Amino acid sequence: MLHVDPIFAATSVAPATLAAGGEAVPPPFTVARVLTETRLDSWLTLGLVLAAGLYLYGVYRLRLRGDRWPVVRTVSFLFPGLGGIAAVTVSGLGAYDTALLSVHMIQHMVLSMIAPIFLALGAPVTLALRTLPVRPRKRLLAIVHSRIARVYSFPLVAFAIFVVNPFALYFTGLYEITLRHEWAHELVHAHFIMTGCVFFWPLLGLDPLPGRWPYPARALLMLLSVPFHTVLGLTIMQSTILLGGDWYPSLHLSWSDPWNDQVVAGGVLWAGGEFVSVTMLAVLVVQWVKQSEREARRLDRELDRQEARERAAQASA
Repeated sequence: MLHVDPIFAATSVAPATLAAGGEAVPPPFTVARVLTETRLDSWLTLGLVLAAGLYLYGVYRLRLRGDRWPVVRTVSFLFPGLGGIAAVTVSGLGAYDTALLSVHMIQHMVLSMIAPIFLALGAPVTLALRTLPVRPRKRLLAIVHSRIARVYSFPLVAFAIFVVNPFALYFTGLYEITLRHEWAHELVHAHFIMTGCVFFWPLLGLDPLPGRWPYPARALLMLLSVPFHTVLGLTIMQSTILLGGDWYPSLHLSWSDPWNDQVVAGGVLWAGGEFVSVTMLAVLVVQWVKQSEREARRLDRELDRQEARERAAQASA
């Protein structure tokens, strides 16, 4: 049985526009449909609303006791972070993710590379540690510093997961399974988000995660990830086999050619991956410079204090 988005099933179509399994196929992809069609019936929608509510409640708790929380962190977490996930899953763009491989690749980029960066910049673990009661805070710290967390947050392990996963998904039968079964499709969305968080969270280093590398090593690891997106994108563009098997041809879309769409999808992954990687590299360099400046100011203050103590000792003598 073919899995077609519920929006398409509700769309009035002519009898000729039916897929192999007798399901309604999507109408032509337009910007208007991206902006107007939404899906609010998925578990991911509930998760996004819950995450936003908990984050805002934490910020509210801090303000009640007179503590400050950077506005830029709140904005990063809610809008490019959670908002980015919503933009490609519950909007009209998400409605075409099983009909166009290019749309799926945009989802891939946002869920695994763009949204996790801003979620990490929101520092939700730090916010939770500052607002939770003593017992839940100790439990959260135990989880963050557990052996499993140490293994998965170790940069080389996270890098391997981040790089290998797309190849394992697209060049095996797993991708076709995600197209034919909605539960697998939703699971892949969650997997993209988790993979991106595992990779980017330790690199950005705002939350107290174990095994944090120095900034030069983080920048080098980010630089090493660039060729893999290029290789993956070019491989998809030049592939003589359609990803997803006969799924896309079976939709019989008169307004889209699966082969051309696959070339576009590879280009999206190639260009988008390089852009995000280079941008992330720039963010790490900026963080590195700021840390060096803070360390220099700290050393200056320590030297000033030491000089003041020496002067006081000489005066008393």
